[in-house]
Amino acid sequence: MNKCTLFKISFICLISIALLIGCNSEKPVRECPTFTELPDPNPDTLSTWSRVDAGLQASLVNIDVKYPKSIAPEITPQKSTQLTGWKGERVSSQLLLWSAEDIMQVECEFTDFNLSSDKTIPADAAQARFVRYVITDIFGPGCGYRKPEDFPSSLVPDMLDNLDCFDIPAKTVRPVWITVNIPSSAEAGIYKSKLTVTARGQKKQEFEIELKVQDRTLPPASDWKYHLDLWQHPSAVARTENVELWSDAHFEAMKPVYKMLADAGQKVITATVNKDPWVQTFDKYEDMILWTKNADGTWSYDYAVFDKWIQFMMDLGINKMINCYSLIPWKSGIHYKDASTGEMVDVEVVPGTKVFEEMWTPFLNDFRKHMQEKGWLEITNIAMDERGPKEMKLTMDFLHKVAPEFGISLADNHKSYKQYPYIKDMSVSVDAKVDSADIQFRREKGLITTYYVCCSDKFPNMFTCSELPEAVYAGWYSIAAGYDGFLRWAYNSWVENPLTDSRFVTWPAGDTYIVYPEARSSMRFERLIEGIQDAEKIRILREEFTSNNPEKLKELNNEVAKFNTTKPTDYVKMIKDGKQVLNKLSE
Repeated sequence: MNKCTLFKISFICLISIALLIGCNSEKPVRECPTFTELPDPNPDTLSTWSRVDAGLQASLVNIDVKYPKSIAPEITPQKSTQLTGWKGERVSSQLLLWSAEDIMQVECEFTDFNLSSDKTIPADAAQARFVRYVITDIFGPGCGYRKPEDFPSSLVPDMLDNLDCFDIPAKTVRPVWITVNIPSSAEAGIYKSKLTVTARGQKKQEFEIELKVQDRTLPPASDWKYHLDLWQHPSAVARTENVELWSDAHFEAMKPVYKMLADAGQKVITATVNKDPWVQTFDKYEDMILWTKNADGTWSYDYAVFDKWIQFMMDLGINKMINCYSLIPWKSGIHYKDASTGEMVDVEVVPGTKVFEEMWTPFLNDFRKHMQEKGWLEITNIAMDERGPKEMKLTMDFLHKVAPEFGISLADNHKSYKQYPYIKDMSVSVDAKVDSADIQFRREKGLITTYYVCCSDKFPNMFTCSELPEAVYAGWYSIAAGYDGFLRWAYNSWVENPLTDSRFVTWPAGDTYIVYPEARSSMRFERLIEGIQDAEKIRILREEFTSNNPEKLKELNNEVAKFNTTKPTDYVKMIKDGKQVLNKLSE
């Protein structure tokens, strides 16, 4: 090889390196390790990826739409979007990435949001999270045991991963969820930011985010009036993080998971007074209180784990209620240690029987004293979940006699609130609507009335197969129907492999959890928060307009009233129109 040839090769190499560096905005080359998603059970055979231009494609898209992983999108690329929100509000957008070829090291970066040279919202107020795909199924019959092979499955986007970079395989789509947390200290006005997307060997792409900050302030989530109750499952965190149950490492792993819940306005701590009240989950609800039957027949109770859990949650800001499950578990029984043998014993304990009174009476007396000493008695409820009328009457009569100091919490699918109007925290099935007069009566007494959805409710719900706007509708429905808030089973009762497969042996996929291990949010959870924020804004405007603007109050109430149904004809348009009215009245 002669010198001329060597020179030409060297020159070409230098030019190639320079081009590579320029295309990648001089970002250092690095690996983007992550877990592998499951194969698409319905791989696309119709899309013509050959029509997709070379390189990484990107566009801002509608947050209401879930884009399939293996179908080439047919959209007109959008390079800008407009967001509107109050100070203190969280707003969202969605970016879509796709490519016919392998793309390595995709990264997203925001500039500051500028109103003027000296008025900005810092770039770290915005976050771009790569959306991961999980297996889901269909609603089908709703509740009931199901075999995976009997229900069509698909791959859907849901989990928001906490990654700095991501590799996109050829012929796939990758959504990116954009979140902007508007500071409470921001000045009103229209801000602009650039979202820059880079990838190894690709030209950088820029997108304009226009943020209109209205001159109103949403209080911090801890001050929201909306009564949110998403049931927690601590044992699931221990299993997925592979740490010892109730160890310091366990509590450290739970901190970001439940801090995320506190930041959504959660009001209730889910606690247990005996082992596994539900017996329906992949992970058992392990003991928080250790019952011991002493050799002389007396009882003692170890509250160490229970107290640590309650204080832990309160320190995170979840401190309005402690709901303790359950005197009537789904499989009637009590779990205790026999001091004589050192063995754990399970005994069936049915309401109305002598053994029920003999075992629960000493516990409730001791528990009442303990909660009083801790200063927690006034916010503590004995909680039950969907128990039948006969069991409820026997248990309510027993509690009224033995432990009237405790409040009662009930997820009610039998209209028991008619018989027990003094239930402190009552949540009814979405299809068992409470009369407005009853809600008003309860509110005047300082009692909480919410609604809940579960496996039997197709709409509005938050399964992984549900449409995203349903989670927003849930917030609008709650305030339209007059409820104080919303309950959902469950926040993080994770299935065997929650990162990749949301299906469970009972109920539609995603019913058991709405966030993912290691404090990963979801598209569903973000939209639920959006609906709650809307409900809070409606409440605030109503309070203001009641005293000073009856015309605006009427317009707002007329719009909200449209949502007082669980069978809307076009709920997506309803939400869009409702938000337009809300934004207009917020000016």
